[in-house]
Amino acid sequence: MKVPFIKLVMITGATSGIGSAAAKIFAKNGFNLVITGRRKDRLEDLKKKLQTKYGVEIVTLCFDIRDNEAVKKAWKSLKMDWRQIDVLVNNAGLAKGFHPIHEGLLEDWETMIDTNIKGLLYITRLVSPVMVKNQKGHIINVCSTAGHEVYPNGNVYSATKFGVDALTRSMRLDLYKHGIRVSQVSPGHVEETEFALVRFDGDEKRSKIYEDFTPLKSKDVAEIIYFMASRSKHINIQDVLVMGTQQAGSNFIDRSGRKD
Repeated sequence: MKVPFIKLVMITGATSGIGSAAAKIFAKNGFNLVITGRRKDRLEDLKKKLQTKYGVEIVTLCFDIRDNEAVKKAWKSLKMDWRQIDVLVNNAGLAKGFHPIHEGLLEDWETMIDTNIKGLLYITRLVSPVMVKNQKGHIINVCSTAGHEVYPNGNVYSATKFGVDALTRSMRLDLYKHGIRVSQVSPGHVEETEFALVRFDGDEKRSKIYEDFTPLKSKDVAEIIYFMASRSKHINIQDVLVMGTQQAGSNFIDRSGRKD
């Protein structure tokens, strides 16, 4: 069902996983999209499929969200009509490495901090003034259970997601007087993403971490994001902490077998 106060949705990190799934559900419901990511071929492929299937309008922006100058250049390339974002989904994020703190790799730490915190800030700094001017809008950050509790070897990744949680709360306080909603979704393990593959540097064997339990799927999280965005204007869902039935926390997973 078309929500009358939503016209245009921007989704970062739309080339795979939750971002791609979110693009699909918003397009299915008739919303125009600005989708961003680093892989131009995937963005263009997703654009073509969604425009053909759902008849929506889509603009793609290819850039590395860690590069503030590239983010600003991409934003400035948008026509003014395409800058009138109603919903910003800050989805771009990743984990790199799985080491105890005394063995961690500085390049992994910087990649996570630059993507999960600074990248989120770069795009929010550009989009939020438009929302303030329009006195409406909704920012939805993709956090994690790792932003609520820590686990062994998750140190810097957890720190960045705790940062997302803090930013979400702070942004809410800064923006509520302007009629802007701020929310986040904090999922546990999610399959149908590249999360584990990226964390383990493309090692497919190590990335097979979901074979003995059933985690969430990217579509599950995308449906929650859409639910948040499609509530009546007077409703702000602050946070949804969500895990698969077999996961009771970052450190508690029933690995007795998949229960699809």
